[in-house]
Amino acid sequence: MGEQPLFSLKAHVFQIDPATKRNWILASKHAITVSFFYDAGRSVYRIISVGGTKAIINSTITPNMTFTKTSQKFGQWADSRANTVYGLGFATELQLQQFSEQFKEFKEAARLVRDKSQEKFELLSPGLNISSPQVLCEDRQSPPLLGVNGSSEDKLFRSKSADMEESTEKEQMRKMLSEGSICERNSEAELFCLRDSNAKLVAALHEANSSIDQWKKQLAEYQEETDRLREQVAELEAQSGVSVSSEELTQTVAEMEALIRAKDEEISILRGKKTDVNELENEWEEACQRIQDLEVKNSELEKRVRTAEGALASSQDARSRTDSAVQKVIETLDVKIYELSDLRQNLAKLLEK
Repeated sequence: MGEQPLFSLKAHVFQIDPATKRNWILASKHAITVSFFYDAGRSVYRIISVGGTKAIINSTITPNMTFTKTSQKFGQWADSRANTVYGLGFATELQLQQFSEQFKEFKEAARLVRDKSQEKFELLSPGLNISSPQVLCEDRQSPPLLGVNGSSEDKLFRSKSADMEESTEKEQMRKMLSEGSICERNSEAELFCLRDSNAKLVAALHEANSSIDQWKKQLAEYQEETDRLREQVAELEAQSGVSVSSEELTQTVAEMEALIRAKDEEISILRGKKTDVNELENEWEEACQRIQDLEVKNSELEKRVRTAEGALASSQDARSRTDSAVQKVIETLDVKIYELSDLRQNLAKLLEK
């Protein structure tokens, strides 16, 4: 029960750089499918493009949007809700023209949907107190049905009751399937976001680990250099027999002490980064768990949708068989009534004789 694309084309997808608001950032390495969809649950038209498992474009079309052709094969539009500008590069001018025409068509459709919703709101507003002329009962507008030998109120009542039951069942099934489809779309969107966050956390974790290894290596090199310099100082003291109060040795020792202090500060910074890495690992594990929970929930929703579709098909088959059986019974009753009428006429003639 997912949405079906209304129109699709392949194009290279770009997004405006949020920092400069001038340069384009390539969102897809190669041409991917860009499609127009209609979301019946929210009565909106959308442009969607998915690259791998990530939604690159998810833009809701509004009457205020404008698609601008900036070159022979490139066009763009601004999405205020997503706070970005999307750009599409097509292989031919014809594809760009087709996309531009479809954009205008669905933008006009979005405007009509908005106007209809406003009209419904005005009609239902208690301050206006306006009732629709279609509120009248259909039973009062329709003339009574007549059978072969007179009134067929019983058949009409049975038919209307059956129609009401069938419409109620269909409405319940549609509502159930619609709720399942909405939950499935929300779960997929949340799953995309979690996977994106998971990828970012893993990249940050690898970067932090590589930085820690690099700092450890540099610290070991500095410590080796410090030990070597200290050994040189000791050798000079032993050879010259001069005390540590010599200016050159004092300066060298001061430099070594400053270097040691700097390394101690770097060690404390590295320890703080190690805490951040532990936090990133915990967040990564939580994201993995949430992804697993969403996948289980998505599979359950798919099972519910398939079960609901099967139940609806079974209900419709049973309903059609029942209608055919009732129709046969009604036809048989009509024949019997006709025969009784003939018998009454024959009896009346016999009594007259």
